[in-house]
Amino acid sequence: MSDKRSNPTEKNINRREFLKLTAVGVAVAAGTRAVTSTKASSEAPKGRHQWAMVIDQSKCTGCNYCTLACQAHNDVNPEIQWNKVIEDGTVGDMHVFVPRPCMHCEKAPCVEVCPVKASYYREDGIVMMDYDRCIGCRYCQVACPYDARSFNWTAFTEKNPAVPQWGTPAVERRPRGVPEKCSFCYQTIDRGLALGLTPGVDPNATPACVNACPTGARLFGDLNDPESLVSKALHENPSYRLRENLGTGPRVYYLPAVPEKKEA
Repeated sequence: MSDKRSNPTEKNINRREFLKLTAVGVAVAAGTRAVTSTKASSEAPKGRHQWAMVIDQSKCTGCNYCTLACQAHNDVNPEIQWNKVIEDGTVGDMHVFVPRPCMHCEKAPCVEVCPVKASYYREDGIVMMDYDRCIGCRYCQVACPYDARSFNWTAFTEKNPAVPQWGTPAVERRPRGVPEKCSFCYQTIDRGLALGLTPGVDPNATPACVNACPTGARLFGDLNDPESLVSKALHENPSYRLRENLGTGPRVYYLPAVPEKKEA
């Protein structure tokens, strides 16, 4: 009879299941605190930059170019989407859409509930994932009030249909058994900054979805810079954030649809 204790695979499975089970109480309690607070406040480090996105619903046509560019640049399984575009009724004769990437919340429920710190804040406000640390418990996916995470039930090994028409992959594919999400194309931001470029201004330093938008519906930039495109847009226009009452402090802002702003 074989000794299961000598099987490394069995040990790894047992450890993963143990971590899931023993962390339930802590994760659920943390998740409750995260979504019941009405004020966004976390212990996340605050760096020189605080990246944010502004989406102008008057300009969004629901073309899904942003989704396709995201699929290509981040090598995302076509069965899931990091960047969803949802039709949200009409204003006058105009169809209104809500593009919905990860909100990169200031007080992110996904970070608060993770029992192994696989979800974490960068100093620039981007909410990241350490896929090697992740144990696949999916607490982050359940805790997210924006449905921003998708779970990899199987390994994505097929050809990516969005490549090369919509771009080429800049990051590795995620393994089976972990949730994944939008990262604001951190790899492009970091590479651009190293070259002295400005995210939101220079395409080579700007998230793929922003670059791909044919109508200029997406803006990206630094909230700490009053001259950035996002800061100016928020100063000059009314805006809102999704489920802001939860106290998550989303860093994706929306300019509500105004029919007369629609371009032909």
